[in-house]
Amino acid sequence: MGASLDSKIPVTAVSNAAEAVCTIAASEDIAAGDYVIVDSAWLKLSGTVARVKSYAGTSLTLEGVDTTDTQQFPAGSGGGSIQKVESWVVIPQITAFESSGGEQNFANVEFLDDDQQRQIPTSKSAQTVSITIADDPAAQHNAVLKKADASRAIRPLLLALPNGSKILYNGYVSFNPTPTLTKGNIMTVKASVALVARPTRYET
Repeated sequence: MGASLDSKIPVTAVSNAAEAVCTIAASEDIAAGDYVIVDSAWLKLSGTVARVKSYAGTSLTLEGVDTTDTQQFPAGSGGGSIQKVESWVVIPQITAFESSGGEQNFANVEFLDDDQQRQIPTSKSAQTVSITIADDPAAQHNAVLKKADASRAIRPLLLALPNGSKILYNGYVSFNPTPTLTKGNIMTVKASVALVARPTRYET
């Protein structure tokens, strides 16, 4: 989980491209491979956690972030800011990682000259990831989770898979440090992240 974030850097423009290019005002302490949180006037992009593919001068490329669709990303109106994730804290001893929500919602429509209702896709339901963790009050991640929960903060979460893939989430953190006790099992606590943007996935 993101433990500390750098100050927000203003973005004057974001390009419509297969990999979006952000224009920033001045040189910043950012390098390829860093992770940034994007805040944009484009709602479909805002809140996304992305990896920096390249950075030179005032141009920063967001790896794998496709903004070519000008219906979803109107040209010339994607400005906002980016915020670099300065440090991460490892959450060890996870016993379960579950996702809920994200299903497609539909509106039922019935026309006067039809005897059958039809469904039209609308929005997707809110999505949350839940993490079950072995209870270890002395572990470093507890302080980060408690602080994020208390301030109702939005924090990035990076899930590193054994094959090298990485999935990035971003959302409001909730943490319950009261352990659950079940006979024959270890004591566990739960954290959850209510997502504010769709996850980003990198295969390498």
